[in-house]
Amino acid sequence: MTTINIHRLRLSGIMSGLAVRNPDKGFRGVLWAAALVVPLICAAMLLSLITDSALAFGEFGFFKFIFSTDWSYTQGKENYGALPFIVGTLESTFLALAFCIPFSLTVALFVGEYYKGRKVATVFGTVTDLLAGIPSIIYGLWGFYVLRPIVVALGLSDQGSCVLTASLVLAVMIVPYAASLSAEFIKMVPAEMKEAAYALGATRAEVMRTVVFPTAGSGIFSAFILAIGRALGETMTVTMLIGNTNQMPTSLFSTGNTMASIIANQFGEADGLKLSSLFAIALILFAITALINLIGKILIHRAQTK
Repeated sequence: MTTINIHRLRLSGIMSGLAVRNPDKGFRGVLWAAALVVPLICAAMLLSLITDSALAFGEFGFFKFIFSTDWSYTQGKENYGALPFIVGTLESTFLALAFCIPFSLTVALFVGEYYKGRKVATVFGTVTDLLAGIPSIIYGLWGFYVLRPIVVALGLSDQGSCVLTASLVLAVMIVPYAASLSAEFIKMVPAEMKEAAYALGATRAEVMRTVVFPTAGSGIFSAFILAIGRALGETMTVTMLIGNTNQMPTSLFSTGNTMASIIANQFGEADGLKLSSLFAIALILFAITALINLIGKILIHRAQTK
């Protein structure tokens, strides 16, 4: 056997040993395992909610439970319907979003475009991020002791606890999320595109309208979808400010409940059919949140492919 053949055999042995000890396969396995954890947890939660809510849906029927406005226990007869809480959740969430959009876009443009790179933008960006990290109970206390008396003083509500009050505090809570993410997407717009628009004689406002928003639009939209998800599941703040009455809210100044707040208020004392009804409400909230996120994903995908 020649020296060259000996070296070839040694080299092939070394390479085969490296192939055996190649960590890439193991690392891919770890990635697969970690990635599967999320859908498995989601499936386990969904299965648990479906199982625990089966009694309520079997007793009242799926559509009757969703569209019934009665939530009462009288003379041994239980009647539970989710419609007042669905309406309260959607009303407070989308009203909060309506308050949130102008403020969050203004902050995002201030930080991400008009004063980008300046110290004042850094300060405002830091304060915005700080607001996003404040616990919801603090927002609830602020709303209860500061905003609620203002609503009473203006004569909008007798007790100050109503859908409007809860929505205003929800808006304050979700503005930092939408503003921070929107500012990041605005910063990612290529400078060459804006400079080309300026070279053609466009004004600052025209550049925002024709370059920045179309380019960063899908990202800004996803930021608002995230803000909606944050508002849909908020519990403590809404529980402290919406009034906690099991009735259909007839106006912005009436009291009500959301799906999250009714669960928080009555879960500890519930059993049997009532407990199953609360699980059914949780399942509906899960479905609404998933549906809104799915619609948002579809709209973002369509905007990116145009």
